Amino acid sequence: MNKLKLYIIIAFCILTNSINAQQDSKAIKIVENAIEAMGGKSFLKSISTLYCNSETQMDGRAVNWITKEMIPNKGSFEIIYQDRTVYKSWYDGKLGYQLSDGKKVLANQDQFKDKEFKKNIFNELDYLDTSLYKLEYVSIEDVESRKCNKIKATLINGKITFLYFDLKTALLAKSETVKDGEANSFSTVIYGDYSKFKELTYFTTMKFGSNADSQSAKIIELFYNEKINETDFK
Repeated sequence: MNKLKLYIIIAFCILTNSINAQQDSKAIKIVENAIEAMGGKSFLKSISTLYCNSETQMDGRAVNWITKEMIPNKGSFEIIYQDRTVYKSWYDGKLGYQLSDGKKVLANQDQFKDKEFKKNIFNELDYLDTSLYKLEYVSIEDVESRKCNKIKATLINGKITFLYFDLKTALLAKSETVKDGEANSFSTVIYGDYSKFKELTYFTTMKFGSNADSQSAKIIELFYNEKINETDFK
């Protein structure tokens, strides 16, 4: 190999690394802008619990989904029908459980395999943690007529999620898990109708899936730093 070819290869490698560094910096800035639009980093970090009550339809029946989260990674999910809990699963920080015939039993732990990597209530904060995620800017794409910045987020366990942030609002419009998602989780979620809940700007509508069989839900109650305590995850 002559020296000219060697110099060209070296220059190409330097240029490629420089471009990748710029793309990573751009991805980080996009997530930082989303955090700022939600209320700011220090404010989001001050939130230790999050309670959401969402309305949806399942098998033609009106039901409610209740989700509770406590920092760093505790969480629960309930399906309420006619004021009765018909399903419940939760993670106590180490193991996942569910109710079966009214009794607490161990659940399929594959449903909770990403929990050990969660450090904050809001995923946007975790995305900036370089010990957890690698971020890469991809392109500008449309999400239901919204122009969005597309980012590739790779979790250290190999999970890959594409994130779409609205160019106008800076807020998350869509997430799309393409590799190694938790068992029984939705691979695509579209977020919309962001509203103010005190100081927090948060989505109120969710669409799970992107085809004719997609399911939608609307948040009707959202509280942070209240209505939740340790006993919710026992």
